[in-house]
Amino acid sequence: MIEDSMIPVTLTFLFLWVATWQGLTAAPKSRDEGETQDINFLMPEVQPNVKDTYLCIPMKMNRTATFMTGFKPHANKDIAHHMLLYGCTTPGSQAKVWNCGEMAHSTSKYSEAPVCAGGPKILYAWAMDAPSLSLPKDVAFKVGGETDIRYLVLQVHYKDVSSFLPPKNGKDSSGITMITSQTSSPKRAGVYLMGTGGMVPKKSTVYMETACSFEENLVVFPFAYRTHAHTHGMVTSGYRIRNGQWTEIGRMSPQKPQMFYNVTNNGMDVKKGDILAARCTMVNDENKDISIGNTQNDEMCNFYIMYYIDGDRTMRDTYCFSPGPPSWSWKTFDQTQKMHLENLPATASVRPDTGEELIQTPRLETRNNNDLMSDLKEFDPSYQFGEDSHTYDGVDKLSSILDKMYGEYHQMEDDYPEYNNIY
Repeated sequence: MIEDSMIPVTLTFLFLWVATWQGLTAAPKSRDEGETQDINFLMPEVQPNVKDTYLCIPMKMNRTATFMTGFKPHANKDIAHHMLLYGCTTPGSQAKVWNCGEMAHSTSKYSEAPVCAGGPKILYAWAMDAPSLSLPKDVAFKVGGETDIRYLVLQVHYKDVSSFLPPKNGKDSSGITMITSQTSSPKRAGVYLMGTGGMVPKKSTVYMETACSFEENLVVFPFAYRTHAHTHGMVTSGYRIRNGQWTEIGRMSPQKPQMFYNVTNNGMDVKKGDILAARCTMVNDENKDISIGNTQNDEMCNFYIMYYIDGDRTMRDTYCFSPGPPSWSWKTFDQTQKMHLENLPATASVRPDTGEELIQTPRLETRNNNDLMSDLKEFDPSYQFGEDSHTYDGVDKLSSILDKMYGEYHQMEDDYPEYNNIY
């Protein structure tokens, strides 16, 4: 729920949406004068009727660039599991509202389509009643104009829909207020998302890990990070590895408000040749396996890095995903020798809120990359693992293949109980 004073679809929103279709601009006052324009981007009194519904709405950008310097969320964690703001070249649908959950529960009330039909980039994320976010001085997300972000798309994942069903029949206007300016900022903001697929076996503690080599000719300055997991995620940590030395970007329990926190080492940078790595430490005390998925009964392992770059460029690659356990870990990464795992900080799986160190349940060695490649090619001979892990389409395709793989793994586990000992 949001404040009663927030009108679900404001006149500001309607004017911007209509005006931009005509190439007009509702020009805000100059940022140099200390003034900005707030733009509300809110669900238009929707009534989702199935829990774990994902709904999306679009906003077309102006022909002149807009610079976003902050975000104010309007949502309740008891209703909205999370909100994501995407920048897209093309939205997934031209509908006013659509179901963009894909793998989550479908509903006949809204048509189904992806978040973006092209060029998706995550700009902002909210969950667990996180507060507002203001970017550092001279840093802004640039959208519209000559950029490839021609639309914004707001996605809301609805955790509880009981207030929208009879007899209450409520309506929802969750969303965000974007603080914007027409004045250019000298530093360009972006978001890099790290995550995994995989599965957490019952009655186990598991490390879900991902890593990618940074190969762009840019110097990137991380200034904030965010962790995301569901109920089994106890601590998530992210690192830059340079010359075998690990530097913490951030470490947090996902059970805390899932806001963007200041990085551990202010002023750190990421350069070509560095490795970015992240680990989610999961604890599953249940009597069932938990797989990565889109519903609140599944799990997620995400580490967001919000960064800036001097000038007008941003990173080409915006995603770093691995298949996750049981097939993938830092030990099977093709650049694991360059990581120097012996230098991994001892705090990587220590909960910052309690100081408790979480040790992975003893298990068999993770299968190597050749085994994983054989499995992937068996399900889809055309799939080429590697650079696709950096792209949205590649991650989506990999997730689809992994769904089949893990589905067969679960069936194998039922047929052959001895496979329960893999962890």
